[in-house]
Amino acid sequence: MRNICMTVSYDGTAYHGFQTQPSNNTIQDILERAIRSLTGETIKITSSGRTDAGVHARCQVINFITSSPIPLVRWCLALNTLLPADIIVSNARQVDDNFHSRRSADCKTYRYTIRCGKHPDLFRRNQEYFHPTPLNTEAMQSSLPCLVGEHDFTSFCSIRSTKKSNVRTIYAVSLECEPMDPILQSYGIHIHVTGNGFLYNMVRIIVGTLIQIGEGKRSADAMSEILAIRDRALAGPTAMPHGLMLWEVLYDNDEISS
Repeated sequence: MRNICMTVSYDGTAYHGFQTQPSNNTIQDILERAIRSLTGETIKITSSGRTDAGVHARCQVINFITSSPIPLVRWCLALNTLLPADIIVSNARQVDDNFHSRRSADCKTYRYTIRCGKHPDLFRRNQEYFHPTPLNTEAMQSSLPCLVGEHDFTSFCSIRSTKKSNVRTIYAVSLECEPMDPILQSYGIHIHVTGNGFLYNMVRIIVGTLIQIGEGKRSADAMSEILAIRDRALAGPTAMPHGLMLWEVLYDNDEISS
């Protein structure tokens, strides 16, 4: 038996999230069916995190136990022939038996992208939230440092969350702007959030609040006030899912055996 780990990239537009659902139309369902077609095994994969319907991943990490003798160098090539064009696996490797793609992760980074300006980008419309009026990115940027550190993020967590604790540690938050596209007269705003874990809708609620700050509906100081009060009702709306992407998951390299 081997514990196999892979990186999965996907466009989540057509799927009901990552985790298996009764609809059988999730990333996990598709991956497990492809592995079953390849090996004849019915396995359950473990992921580094659950993404909602419409959310994407550049670097989702999965692992699963298999008795298949397929060489590591053949796994991705074989699976990609069975997967739809909007899901790709890469970087197959064998990991320690106790490796768990979620519990073993040191940190994760999510990226949320806003397209701000006159016209949306036709070719990136499924990965960007379009905002047709200007945003004050300086105010948005100045509101972010208060999120860094260990905090109770109840204000930025869906009331549907079932977690026992809303305390999480954010290591870094940044906002970057792309150059103005002269044809579209718009530009992309990328918000990166890196932490040891995330609550249900946490990044999307932070972004929804940031957008209101950028619109001038809230002051830049509002972010720290909302964080301190720990009341979801005081934060902004939950931003649309299609602008969110699981960007990176990092691990201790000693857990990767080959």
